[in-house]
Amino acid sequence: MRRYQALTIAGSDSGGGAGIQADLKTFQELGTYGMSVITAVTAQNTLGVQGIYPLDAEAISCQIESIGEDLEPSAVKTGMLFSAEIIKIVAMKVKQYNWHNLIIDPVMVAKGGSPLLQQEAIQTLITYLLPLALITTPNIPEAELIAKIPIRTLSDREKAARILHQMGSRFVVIKGGHGSSSEPLVDLIYDGEQFVYLESKRIDTKHTHGTGCTFSAAIAAEIAQGKPVLEAIRTAKAFIQAAIEDKLGIGGGHGPTNHFAYRDRQRLS
Repeated sequence: MRRYQALTIAGSDSGGGAGIQADLKTFQELGTYGMSVITAVTAQNTLGVQGIYPLDAEAISCQIESIGEDLEPSAVKTGMLFSAEIIKIVAMKVKQYNWHNLIIDPVMVAKGGSPLLQQEAIQTLITYLLPLALITTPNIPEAELIAKIPIRTLSDREKAARILHQMGSRFVVIKGGHGSSSEPLVDLIYDGEQFVYLESKRIDTKHTHGTGCTFSAAIAAEIAQGKPVLEAIRTAKAFIQAAIEDKLGIGGGHGPTNHFAYRDRQRLS
C-alpha cells in the first residue's frame, strides 16, 4: 500500500491548535504521512501568544535537507515563516529539491493580533515564494497586504486574486472568514481563467484557532494523494467546516478546531 507523504514548514504552536501541530493532525486524519520543518517555536494558548522564538537559518536549512535527501513529500505547505531570511531559505530549498506542489498559507497575524510575519518580509514572500506556489490561501487581511489593495467586496477579492495569480501562484484561494458576519461565508478560488465560489454556513463561535493552518494542510494532504486541485480544496472546505461546527470547547479564549470531526462524521455516515 502506497503511503502518501506531505511536508509542513511552519511554526510550532504549544497549544496544539495551529501551526505544525494542526498540520500533522490534519495530514493524519486525511490518510497522509506528515513530516515537519519547524521555523519558530511559539509559546501560546487559546488566550494569545506569549512568546515567539525563531530558529536560526542553519537549523531550518538542515531540517529541510534531512527531508529532501531521504524522504519524498508529494506536497509541501508553508505556514508561519516569520522573516525574510527564512522565506529565502525555504524558496531556495523548494527549488533545490524540485518540490512542485507547494501550498502557501501566508500566515501573518495570530488570532489575538500578534504579528507572525515581519512587515519587511512581505515583499520577500511576493518575490521569492509566490512564483513557486501551486496554491496560495490568504484570508482577506492577508490578501490586502499582499495585493496592496483594500478589500471590501467580492469584486475586490476577485481583483486581489488576479493580482496574486499574476505574482505567480497558479491557484489562489481567498478565504471568506473575515468577511461581513451578516453575509454567507464564501471562499473564492481563481485559476487564472475562471472564478469558483464555495459557500458555507457561517458558524457563530470563538473556537476558530488554527482554521487557516488546518484548511491549507487539508489541501496539501489531498494534493499529496494526487487529487485534482478543485477536489482537494472542496475536501479541505468540508474538513474545516466540520472542525468548526463540532467544537471541542477547549481553553478560555479562541479555542482550537476539532480535527477529529471530519473522520468521525465519515464513520457515522
